[in-house]
Amino acid sequence: MLDFIEFSFLDVLDILLVAILLYYIYKLLKGTVAINIFIGIALIFIIWKTTQVLKMEMLSGILGYLLSGGVIALIIVFQQEIRKFLLMIGTTNFSTKRNFLKQLKFLKSEISSEIDSDTIVDSCRKLSKSKTGALVVIERTNSLDFLINTGDKMNALVNDAILQSIFFKNSPLHDGATIIRDNYVVATRVVLPISDSTKIPARFGLRHRAAIGVTEKTDAVCLLVSEETGEISYIKDGEFELYADYNELSEKLRSDLSS
Repeated sequence: MLDFIEFSFLDVLDILLVAILLYYIYKLLKGTVAINIFIGIALIFIIWKTTQVLKMEMLSGILGYLLSGGVIALIIVFQQEIRKFLLMIGTTNFSTKRNFLKQLKFLKSEISSEIDSDTIVDSCRKLSKSKTGALVVIERTNSLDFLINTGDKMNALVNDAILQSIFFKNSPLHDGATIIRDNYVVATRVVLPISDSTKIPARFGLRHRAAIGVTEKTDAVCLLVSEETGEISYIKDGEFELYADYNELSEKLRSDLSS
């Protein structure tokens, strides 16, 4: 009678993979209107599976037809989100030192980062004092080549002088975002995708929406200096990360780049 609760290794693996898939779907949709639709569909699916286990054939059949018939409608409704999800998977950088298991975080291990987080934070602090707007995107495991191609490619070692000169107000390179990979500035004047989240306060402009947008679609992290207030924002996974001082910000950045 209790055969249906017996678990094999494949059952555990199946549940684990589904959990990972749901996590990435939620991460992709959170902050958008589509998240409410996704939750509704997930609830209907859970009810359908429950009715199957309880052998409630009539209700199970109705829900089954409802779900199967709505696949095309779901593709239309989630067209943009599906494209973002495939883009997120397709741009995963498998050529870095982090292997596939570490990218999916099955294993939690420390990976030494080559990026000089102290220099980046210190440069942002100097830009903050002069209220010079800046947007620095730091690549992690997802390749940002699809964004690099929208700007001017570079290959300059990260240091304070290069960052100050890029974001100098009269510099032709200061517009758009700057991308850092493996402690090298690899592109400037990059055009970033703008977030369509309804949770972003109206006081934030396009620079903030761009930083949130790229961190929603990839696992990159962003340091943003506001031109209006000089405030430095640290953005990861589409959200603002709080910090007490510059030392904590530098430590937080170092930790995120090494995990």
